[in-house]
Amino acid sequence: MSGATWGLVTSVFVASVVEFVEALTIVLAMGVTRGWRSAMAGVVAALVALAAFTFAAGYALRTWMPESLLQLVIGTLLLIFGLQWLRKAVLRSSGMKALHDEEEEYATQRAAAREAASSRHFGLDSFGFVVSFKGVFLEGVEVVFIVITFGLSAGDMPAAIAGAGVAGLLVVIVGSILHRPLSMVPENTLKYGVGLLLASFGAYWAVEGLGVFLGGRHLEWPGADWAILALLASWIVVTQLLVRRLAGVRKAREVAA
Repeated sequence: MSGATWGLVTSVFVASVVEFVEALTIVLAMGVTRGWRSAMAGVVAALVALAAFTFAAGYALRTWMPESLLQLVIGTLLLIFGLQWLRKAVLRSSGMKALHDEEEEYATQRAAAREAASSRHFGLDSFGFVVSFKGVFLEGVEVVFIVITFGLSAGDMPAAIAGAGVAGLLVVIVGSILHRPLSMVPENTLKYGVGLLLASFGAYWAVEGLGVFLGGRHLEWPGADWAILALLASWIVVTQLLVRRLAGVRKAREVAA
């Protein structure tokens, strides 16, 4: 595979691992507390819904949009996702926001499951089913968007799907063996890395897509694909400066208090 394809697969794989780990935590909590039958039924229902959503979204993007508009839409979506992830990463690295802890999230989900009222329909626990469905579907939607946007923009959908598929399989296998949240995964670091990649590729494709307003021809970056590395370096510098600035603000507040 080319370097661009390896970059695509790696980006999708890492982003998918983060989302699948969070979904696994929710499903484990529901399975242990409310019953595995209801939790797995929720997972299966969410996967079916995601498959339909993926087909509809992919078909609409690929069929109804010209190339430059497709790049603009895809780039904008990736940029939005990337900036959201970078915002959380910056706040956590500076101490302005607590680090994400899968063990703590697992305990919170189990506590909520124990306190929820018991209600059964079609032999399934309603709370366990709904929470499992929602957790898998919402996390899965982000994976779907990442796969579709990276795959369509890079022109290699099979590689993007393979990256997400391997990530999902790996998380499921490890989670099944350990029967506990994958807290050993450096999720906060991975989210920062994924945020950098999403923001870099998003900015790159969004700017190229602006050509839709100039006769429909996509714009060209100086240096072509090498511009992505320049964008990546720029995002690293900006986020690290923000981390230092916010860390200083936090320390000043602590001193004042």
